[in-house]
Amino acid sequence: MEENKEMKILVVDDESRIRRLLRMYLERENFLIEEAENGDEALELALQNDYDLILLDLMMPGIDGIEVCKQLREKKTTPIIMLTAKGEETNRVQGFEVGTDDYIVKPFSPREVVLRVKALLRRSSSSSFVKTEPSSKDVIGFSHLTIDHDAHRVTADGKEVSLTPKEYELLYFLAKTPDKVYDREKLLKEVWQYEFFGDLRTVDTHVKRLREKLNKVSPEAAKMIVTVWGVGYKFEVSSE
Repeated sequence: MEENKEMKILVVDDESRIRRLLRMYLERENFLIEEAENGDEALELALQNDYDLILLDLMMPGIDGIEVCKQLREKKTTPIIMLTAKGEETNRVQGFEVGTDDYIVKPFSPREVVLRVKALLRRSSSSSFVKTEPSSKDVIGFSHLTIDHDAHRVTADGKEVSLTPKEYELLYFLAKTPDKVYDREKLLKEVWQYEFFGDLRTVDTHVKRLREKLNKVSPEAAKMIVTVWGVGYKFEVSSE
């Protein structure tokens, strides 16, 4: 698939067998692959290079995937898919709290990994938001918040807000239909773009992180994401 050419992915796992398997399947799709075998090496590479996506093992020697993600999120918003073992549900929730965009449970199907990688890249890659029609501009504007979907940029009270791919997509999805309430299952299906058999707290965690980031810049913008108790969330526009 020619559209994947030049897209660079960092594969991080302490098992060389898994790295080779992922490399083989991803290179078939014309992705450029680099590897890291531990958390320290992964963090160094991720900070020095601009990857389109990182496949990150949770449990590794040295610093684990949670810590790698946490430190990386202080500097970058690179899309991250965490690779986790079946019994690591608590760690997966931690992963979402520090900014992981998705997770895949081991043992996994390499074909599933490829599909999930493509889905996340399609939603988050800057190339997905290049204007295809110069005459049209996809911008949603409110009193305290502006979302420029063509540029994949969010500003609150005039200041740019740096969001991870899933934080951005969640905000954009809610903002497109102000005052409409969505339950967590619907948000998982629509924002994550596949049937998600994970913890519904995934949505809560992303909403929490999104509010925190907006609140640092504009408390008024943060208040626009409203919890509807017992149901889910909505994007509320004040009548001021």
